[in-house]
Amino acid sequence: MSDKRDKFVSIAEKRVIRTIKDIRLIGNLSNKNNYSYEDRDVNKIISALEQEVKTLKIKFSAGDTKGEPEFKLL
Repeated sequence: MSDKRDKFVSIAEKRVIRTIKDIRLIGNLSNKNNYSYEDRDVNKIISALEQEVKTLKIKFSAGDTKGEPEFKLL
């Protein structure tokens, strides 16, 4: 493999694993014994994550789009 390919694989694996762990941690927030939330909060979280996945798909298919991540519940 080329150096660029090796670097891509190494970084991609680490970032995807980290992201999966973070998504699972967000899922832990669903425990009503520990947290209080409303359906609109959940919808905002899911919408933000879905939007970022859409942006990711665009970046890989059509080129880079810039922008800072934004997320607020309130």
